[in-house]
Amino acid sequence: MNQKDEKILRENIRQMIRFVKQKRLIKEDKTRNLLKMLMRLELKKMIAEGSTPDVDPTPNKSTGINVLEELLKKVIPVLETDFKSLTTSIEQRKSFRAHILNAVVNTLTPAKINTQAGGEEDVADMDLQEEVDIDIVDDDDKFIDIRTDAEKKSEDETEEADPRDEFGAGIEADETGRNVAYQSFKKIEGSIIDSYELLSDTEDQELFYDYLIANLKLYFDKFESELAGSVEEPTNQAYDTAKEEEPAPDEGGEEELDLDLEL
Repeated sequence: MNQKDEKILRENIRQMIRFVKQKRLIKEDKTRNLLKMLMRLELKKMIAEGSTPDVDPTPNKSTGINVLEELLKKVIPVLETDFKSLTTSIEQRKSFRAHILNAVVNTLTPAKINTQAGGEEDVADMDLQEEVDIDIVDDDDKFIDIRTDAEKKSEDETEEADPRDEFGAGIEADETGRNVAYQSFKKIEGSIIDSYELLSDTEDQELFYDYLIANLKLYFDKFESELAGSVEEPTNQAYDTAKEEEPAPDEGGEEELDLDLEL
C-alpha cells in the first residue's frame, strides 16, 4: 500500500469513528430528554393530586430526583406556611415567589460552575503558585486613622447595608413579600446547598437543578390556587325564594305584643 492510499484509508477510518461517536451522542441526548420528560410528567401529576413525593427506590429513577424528593419534604412545608401568611394582596405573594426562585438560582449557579470547573481551577491555581512568587508586606499595623469618633460612627452606619436589599437586588416587587421571602430562604438555604453537594454526577446535578426550579413553581401555583377565594355553598331556587319571603325577626315580635295588649 502506497502512502497516498494509506492516507485515504486513515481519513476514512477517522470519519467512521466520528460518525459513530456522533450517533452515540445523539442517542444519549434523546434518552436523557425522554427521561426528563417522563419525570416532569410524573412530578406534575403528583403535585396536582396533592400527594407526598415517593422516595421508594425504583430501577428507573435518578439519584438526583431521589435527593430532590427528600429536600422537597423539608422545604415545601416551610415555604407553604410563609407563602400563605401573605394574605393582604397577591402582589406580596408574587414578590415572595420571585425572590425565592431568584435566591435558589443565585445560590446554586456558583455551585454548578465550581463543580464543572473544579478540577481545571485546582490545576491552574497550582501552576500559578509555582510560577509566581510575591512577597506580601502587611502595612495594616502602620496605618494611622485620623478620623474622629463621630466620623467613624457615621461611616460605619453608612456601610451597614440591609441584607434584605442585597437579597432582593434586581427585583422590583413588594417589600413585604421580599422580607418574608428573605426570612423563609434563610431557613431552607442550608438544606438546598447540602442536598446539591451530595451529587457529583453531572446528569444528577442537572436533573436536581431543573426539577427543583420546576417544582417550586408548581407548588407556588398550587398554594395560590388554594388561597384563591372560598368555595360557594350549594343552593337551589326553593331555598333562595323562601329566604327572600322570610319576614324580619322583629316584625313578628311586635305583632304578638299588640295582641297581648288588646286582650
